[in-house]
Amino acid sequence: MNEDTLNLEVRKFLKTVGIASQRELEHAVLKAVEAGILEGSETLAVAMTLEAPALGIRHTIEGSIALE
Repeated sequence: MNEDTLNLEVRKFLKTVGIASQRELEHAVLKAVEAGILEGSETLAVAMTLEAPALGIRHTIEGSIALE
């Protein structure tokens, strides 16, 4: 195993996850505000789960996103 390659691959994966997640969240929030489901001043509970079945890990990170 090459640790430098592992580090670069993990960073590349996390960058993709971050960009895609931000896009999805922003789109969903804007759509919910336009539909009247959200007012736009809420704080949303969020969670992200990382799974790597071959490694036997499932790790969830919970947090919140304030809209105002």
